[in-house]
Amino acid sequence: MKKTLPVILAILTAVIITFNGCKKQKPASQQPSTEKPAAGKAPDFKLKNYDGRVIKLSDYKGKIVVLEWFNYECPYVRYHYKDVTTMADLANKYKGKNVVWLAVNSTKHLTVGKNREFAQKHNVPFPILDDRTGKVGHAYGATNTPHMFIVDTDGTLVYEGALDNSPLGREKDGVINYVDKALSELTEGRKPSTPKTDPYGCTVKYAD
Repeated sequence: MKKTLPVILAILTAVIITFNGCKKQKPASQQPSTEKPAAGKAPDFKLKNYDGRVIKLSDYKGKIVVLEWFNYECPYVRYHYKDVTTMADLANKYKGKNVVWLAVNSTKHLTVGKNREFAQKHNVPFPILDDRTGKVGHAYGATNTPHMFIVDTDGTLVYEGALDNSPLGREKDGVINYVDKALSELTEGRKPSTPKTDPYGCTVKYAD
């Protein structure tokens, strides 16, 4: 019994430490990263909007461009259009500040009609682009919906990651909208202080 008592105490101590450590740790999606996004220019692309209009990234040279990976079936995306109007609000907030917002749908089974229907129903004030081949999504390394990218006026990727640190509005205190923060800094002539975070949401349903 004397020999086993220290062993039992050691196990209990390890369990308590582990429990306390897990309790304090935030999910990875809520932890800002100090790593910079992939260096270099944002890959150019040419995609069609749900109305058939062709959109090219190079058309917006000299502007700040927000790319939102989108899927009308994903609850994490729908939350920001149905329960709250985060995406539309941000797009409208910065519309007059040299900022363009583009949603990209790389879902393999998407339909243009559904993109159009969603846009009309939720008064989406920006294009929803058809990337069902997944070519553009793969070029950017988009993994989730929503997965956000910001391209500066020089065509360089300056932010990549989550929209915020509150998936489905679960966080009530200390909520940070990383995209809003980055756009505010960029429109004031500064570089984003948080250039990269871990995206959350549904996985992108690629064709391959």
